[in-house]
Amino acid sequence: MIDNDVRSTMTATVALQAMTKRRFSLGGHGGLLIVLLVVIVITAIGSEVFLTAPNLINVLRQVSVMGVIAAGLTVLMISGGIDFSMGSNAVVTMALVAQLVTNGTPTMIAVLVGIIAATVVGLINGLVVTFTRVAPFVATLAAATLLDGLALFILNGMSVSAGPDLSTFGVAELGGIPYLLIAAIVICVALGLTLKYTSFGRDAFAIGGNEDAARLSGIPVAARKITLYALMGLLAGITGVMLLGRLGAASPGTAGLTLELQAVAAVVIGGTSLAGGRGTMIGTALGVILLGVLSNALNLLSISAYIQMMVVGGVLLLAAIANSWRSRR
Repeated sequence: MIDNDVRSTMTATVALQAMTKRRFSLGGHGGLLIVLLVVIVITAIGSEVFLTAPNLINVLRQVSVMGVIAAGLTVLMISGGIDFSMGSNAVVTMALVAQLVTNGTPTMIAVLVGIIAATVVGLINGLVVTFTRVAPFVATLAAATLLDGLALFILNGMSVSAGPDLSTFGVAELGGIPYLLIAAIVICVALGLTLKYTSFGRDAFAIGGNEDAARLSGIPVAARKITLYALMGLLAGITGVMLLGRLGAASPGTAGLTLELQAVAAVVIGGTSLAGGRGTMIGTALGVILLGVLSNALNLLSISAYIQMMVVGGVLLLAAIANSWRSRR
């Protein structure tokens, strides 16, 4: 009887400790959330503008655009892949849609054409990576260079207006919440639910964990990879439309690779493994918000743009090191 009571007490104690640990770790993102809160507090103390409604709305619009690319990269990196062309694909979509609208094409048709074109680019990336066995890093980086040149060719070195409909979409709000943020939340939630509750999401984790084992277990690895890269193209197209609406014009100065690297940084900071097999949409969302708040904070505190780049690079390096240590444990 005593043994049973002792055993029950020990079991309850262990369960309570595990529950407390889970609460404290906040799903493994407790440290990231603490860093975010520290940055917010420091910036609020250093700048009176930071917590004003216009500034916060501006930050939300910025992170919404990057968040869509980051959400897509989370799914792809969990499967062990990478796509460095998403930002450049988004810029090409911007240029194509802006030119179509300027030449009289109805806005919805122009948007549809741009998103379809971006999806085709993603599909081509998937075919190249899957059937030529070229490393995804090399194939998509080459695609990014080609797409950056294509965007300049489409714009012919000139800024092209987004048109009234897209410009309105970029600044419009619903109950004080920007349309861009609503779109980003819908996409992130949809992808997060896909990862957690569908066979497609489970297959992505399996492929990232061990591609050969996934293939032997009956998962159509090639088909899944092609679908994932096509999905990245689709999300890049949506990002391009969102960015066009936010900026109000497609400009030759928009750097797709820079946007891409920021998204990669957010995904890695959020805890997604570079080797595949691990990652969460919540972590990516926190990473995106942290980078957005950090960038805004550095601007408000009048920190040099050169130092801002160094800070982002430093944060990415620390996140990669933390990821490596976590994987070893």
